[in-house]
Amino acid sequence: MLVNEQIRAKEVRVIDPEGKQLGIMPVREAIEKAMELNLDLVAVSLNAKPPVCRIMDIGKYKFEQSKREKEARKKQKTITVKEVKVRPKIEEHDFQVKLKNARRFLAAGDKVKATVMFRGREISHPELGQKLLERMAEEVADLGTVERFPKVEGRNMVMILAPKSN
Repeated sequence: MLVNEQIRAKEVRVIDPEGKQLGIMPVREAIEKAMELNLDLVAVSLNAKPPVCRIMDIGKYKFEQSKREKEARKKQKTITVKEVKVRPKIEEHDFQVKLKNARRFLAAGDKVKATVMFRGREISHPELGQKLLERMAEEVADLGTVERFPKVEGRNMVMILAPKSN
């Protein structure tokens, strides 16, 4: 953003602090007008012919800009990925506990990475892990959808669930 003496154009279209156009004038004259009002001449659009400049308080403008950016950052929700790990031969109660955790994560707006960990020869029966993950997906269908279907990665089978957008 160019201010006062940084503006290199010969002539500029000037807009006063209230938003009224003052017309096209030499840069020197526009800067003098801004100085009379104890304000700055700020280049708004350099691509226009002639460039458009506005008479404003640059400090106040930068403060307002940073305030708007801070407000926008506040409104952004960062989605984190929470992981739920199970084994293929998990007991029913343990499965329900893991399911409850997954439901809680989805309700909070987080993604859930459901992982079935295979040990030893269990990897020779991936259909057990597949069934387990499909069952979990069915149980949380009201809160989330499957973003990535079950897939074997090394000794694990991974599925990612995303929260449903309201």
